[in-house]
Amino acid sequence: VNGENVNVPSYALKVGDIVSVRARSKSLETITNSIAASSNESEWLQWNGEIQLGKVVSAPERIQIPENIKEQLIVELYSK
Repeated sequence: VNGENVNVPSYALKVGDIVSVRARSKSLETITNSIAASSNESEWLQWNGEIQLGKVVSAPERIQIPENIKEQLIVELYSK
């Protein structure tokens, strides 16, 4: 992220952040397969698959996130 290594899974990206794959990781099979399988075009993320680099252009709205997440269950869990 922004030229620095990030190893925190919960790292929160901000608008304007540049995300890239480390040079030594670009040839790993798991990375190339994951990027090839993901044809997800997002309005909030500009992605260049050739150089494996993306830029966060805006904060995503909930409707732009395709995962089936039930926010109410999360709220209920943490309100106990």
